[in-house]
Amino acid sequence: MSKEQVSISDLLHSLDSSELQEAEQVRATVNQQLSSDKGGAVLSAVVDYYLESSSSQAVLLLSSIRETHHKALLEKLNESLNRPLTRLVALTLLGHLIRKQPPWVHHISRSALLPSLLRCLKTDSDVVVLITAVLVLVTLLPMIPQAGKQHIYDFFDVFGRLASWTQSPVVHLVHLHAGVYSLFHRLYGMFPCNFISYLRLHYSMKENLDTFQEVIKPMLEHVRVHPELVTGTQDQELEPSRWRCYEVHDIVIECSRVSLDPLESSCEEDIYTSLREPTSTSLCSSPPLRPPELSSPLPALDLTSSPLITESVTSAGEGQQVSQVSALTFTFPLRPL
Repeated sequence: MSKEQVSISDLLHSLDSSELQEAEQVRATVNQQLSSDKGGAVLSAVVDYYLESSSSQAVLLLSSIRETHHKALLEKLNESLNRPLTRLVALTLLGHLIRKQPPWVHHISRSALLPSLLRCLKTDSDVVVLITAVLVLVTLLPMIPQAGKQHIYDFFDVFGRLASWTQSPVVHLVHLHAGVYSLFHRLYGMFPCNFISYLRLHYSMKENLDTFQEVIKPMLEHVRVHPELVTGTQDQELEPSRWRCYEVHDIVIECSRVSLDPLESSCEEDIYTSLREPTSTSLCSSPPLRPPELSSPLPALDLTSSPLITESVTSAGEGQQVSQVSALTFTFPLRPL
């Protein structure tokens, strides 16, 4: 191991020091080394340190890297996402980073990281990983709207898989259902012509009718008729040029305008108002997101005494907690179903 690597390792272990002056000096030193990091060794070491420690200071360092270093960071995140043992922590890190809308975030649409995220959502069987990944995707979509041209059917496959997911404990399903509800609003708000076409085709199949009645129909009852369904076409809404004049918050506002759920609308606005606030611990601090009631509800949960769920949900095999990773994008109250 080189002297530089040993030095970086020692520095990183002092990054979260309780001595403020020491921690500040360490951050400045690591930042300087990141700026001159040509081979990506320093950046890789910082990512590895986060994977071991979930350090908030490591997140701050990584979110401030220059755009010229984005390729090495995205490659490292992709590598970590493709390893089962680090997948959940890598997703958590990705969620923290995109929250801050770094200048390189648009490069994700052309990197291997996006296909890896979608593959995870289409194949992983760990529900905590799925909950975290779908919240990352919901947050990411308005930042990379042009990705719809290439990945629209991947987005729909993810939605269809998660909407019919039943093989988990009830408390996991409630969290997952809230994530699917958010993805529904995002896809309907951004790609209404294609999404409605997909819903019509997919849920007209006999084997999907129960899912439509129990999950999809209640969601459809919480949105207005999208104007693009009248004036737009499937091809037009996938053209990258469509998004040329849109900022991230513009897309989010457009999505919220077609929602009939006041809690969902207010949460959308709060999520992206607070995206650039470094001290925010949750992307939605006002009345949080609530999914619609299922027409065929899950077994009832007595949550009336505590409207906001704060208990942790443990992922079998890795011992990670949903309560931490769900806060990447939003927290939401769970009411009796």
